[in-house]
Amino acid sequence: MDSSSIRLPGSELAEIRFDDGTLRIAFARAYIIKTMTGSAEKTLWWQAGTLILDNAELLAPLPDPDPGPGEELICDGGDIDENVYTYRDMIPIPLESRGLCRCDLKLRGSEARISAQGETIRLAMEAVPKYIEHIRPEQDGG
Repeated sequence: MDSSSIRLPGSELAEIRFDDGTLRIAFARAYIIKTMTGSAEKTLWWQAGTLILDNAELLAPLPDPDPGPGEELICDGGDIDENVYTYRDMIPIPLESRGLCRCDLKLRGSEARISAQGETIRLAMEAVPKYIEHIRPEQDGG
């Protein structure tokens, strides 16, 4: 595979925590799109992981980390800024950078946002990705 990225819309969050200037956004199921150069097909996978902003400050109050019984924290998209780059609705894998870093994520069914900026940003993935399906391009005229 030549490139992988987390597709933020639909990815399931496990925990949102801010302690001592470090923001941790833990994904229970981060949905990953893998592509290969020269192929129109892509594959969809899932994997747990954590997005970490160090030396961070919150730009808005964090949403309630426990949405209630029977409800899940689902990301509905947003932006990850890494210096001059803005990643909309996705996070590249791997990601580790210093400089001006920011995240502004929407949560499904809520006006609350996860909004913070920091001096470093990194993505720590856990275990191995699990395959879900092939994504084939739509056939023209078919």
